[in-house]
Amino acid sequence: MTTSDTAVHTQPFQAEVSELLHLMVHSVYSETDIFLRELVSNASDACDKLRYEAIATPALLGEGDALKIRIIPNKTAGTLTIADNGIGMERQELIDHLGTIARSGTKAFVSKLKEAKDGLGLIGQFGVGFYSAFMVADRIVVISRRAGESDVWTWTSSGGSGFEIARASEEDAARVVRGTEIVLHLKDDAKKYLETYEIERIVSAYSDNILFPIELVPEEGEPRQINSASALWQRSKSELTPEDYKKAYQQIASAFDDPAMTLHYRAEGRYSYAVLLFAPSTKPFDLFEPNRKGRVKLYVRRVFITDDADLLPGYLRFVRGVVDSEDLPLNISREMLQNNPQLAQIRKAVATRVVSELESLADKDAENFARIWDAFGAVLKEGIYEDFERREKLLALSRFTTTSGEKRSLKQVVADFKPNQTEIYYLVGDSIERLKSNPRLEAATARGIEVLLLSDPVDAFWTSMPTEFEGKPLKSLSQGDLNLDLIPRLDDKDEAKKDEPVADEAATIAVIKAALGERVSDVKASTRLTSSASCLVADSQGPSRELERILSQQNRGMRTKPVLEINLRHPMVGAITRAQAGSKAVDDLSLLLLEQAQILDGELPEDPAAFAARLNRLVLQGLG
Repeated sequence: MTTSDTAVHTQPFQAEVSELLHLMVHSVYSETDIFLRELVSNASDACDKLRYEAIATPALLGEGDALKIRIIPNKTAGTLTIADNGIGMERQELIDHLGTIARSGTKAFVSKLKEAKDGLGLIGQFGVGFYSAFMVADRIVVISRRAGESDVWTWTSSGGSGFEIARASEEDAARVVRGTEIVLHLKDDAKKYLETYEIERIVSAYSDNILFPIELVPEEGEPRQINSASALWQRSKSELTPEDYKKAYQQIASAFDDPAMTLHYRAEGRYSYAVLLFAPSTKPFDLFEPNRKGRVKLYVRRVFITDDADLLPGYLRFVRGVVDSEDLPLNISREMLQNNPQLAQIRKAVATRVVSELESLADKDAENFARIWDAFGAVLKEGIYEDFERREKLLALSRFTTTSGEKRSLKQVVADFKPNQTEIYYLVGDSIERLKSNPRLEAATARGIEVLLLSDPVDAFWTSMPTEFEGKPLKSLSQGDLNLDLIPRLDDKDEAKKDEPVADEAATIAVIKAALGERVSDVKASTRLTSSASCLVADSQGPSRELERILSQQNRGMRTKPVLEINLRHPMVGAITRAQAGSKAVDDLSLLLLEQAQILDGELPEDPAAFAARLNRLVLQGLG
């Protein structure tokens, strides 16, 4: 043992922790109860970890008391102690776990905490629960002995710039046989948390479903258990109330909103397992983390195994809850989790059941389904791209903004088909507002055709595959050829425009091609446009322009040259036909057709300075 291990060691906090603690110490939130829920939850995790490690190493449990959590108020000393006899922490673990925040998203949390009037919802979302104790305590002492170790360590901090680590006193070491004891020296305005009725109220509200007994040890009287300590998912649905489910959701998911959907059932047969899952009503902070990790916990016969078993596909990663198997081995390893055939069957069955429950919710409770779609619609649409088996169901679940309204289902869109319409039309872009003014809509609008307006980044991916709904193909208005001639126009005046003079197609296309050169792959007469002069489209065999744009931003692909479509009835196109081939006017007008199409697509012209000079030149010619 080195001298540095035995001496008092002072160490600064990680920068983000210091900033976080400053906010905790110097800000007053209307709800400070959260600190107790977070510390009890951490204690429960420590007991879970010990029970799991003891599967392989039973000696870790020793002959000590059964796993439990104790809450000890001391009005004389002004302290509140939360103790567990779980896995405990050694010296380096105290430094790592209580001195740094390794979890991603901390900077975002600190930023949001500065802006928020009340940090209640944010604390649980960002996994920084231990630090919430500084809202009620001006000094915290943590005494911990890791299971199977002889050394006991003390971590002390007043919420300033750092903390101290030292070997525990003989008295503390004798008291902490295994696990962790957190002693909060409460601020004067937080002494209410020493009242037993306050402690019982908070535990009942937030921690009743913790699987380990929570004992309240009053200064007078006998210790008593104050939670039910039952696996709620193993109980019958008939025994439970909506409030029970709400409390379970908030405890399991570390959440503060109400669940928008609850799924509770038991599967019997070849494999037996209990399922309790919830769909939140608000977005969790980590929804779009690159690893797309799920948050469903795996238990085996009520023993917590992991929350990293990928029990649901990535597009259902917003679902929270528990799957408790009766058949899996308790000592299942990470490698076995990936390859276990029983778990593969459970994954498949649970995912199917979740999608079916969403279908049922969409039919029976449109309001709650709308809450789920508003929060997680973009995530669910990832499944259209990834999950061929459930693609049709996910398409039916999807809700779209269209040229006819919001939250429209494909079933509604198909029901409103125009005479002779056989395809579902869509347009992909980066914003609904820009899509609504896109010139590619003109031919469809003239016929009253409803068009899906797709603005989520994932839309560019799932529409890149051949997709159909109820036998009706989905067709892009910005890709390949388009022929709507069989669908009647709404207005006879539009029909009469067919007789208006048009520019000579072959000659006009030839001069525009010559002027644009290699900037485009082709120039074609458009059937999409009725009033605009031009638009850009992608070839039917390649990726869409929106998908190319997204991939090029990520340096994952090269942009191909677009096809320029022109409206032969537009005066600007007619002016090109009348101008002398090879003249400056033809070059200027041809380039302007391309550049205004780029601008309408949300892109900058290739040479903005040249575009401005060209536009000024043409305006002055018109004025002169």
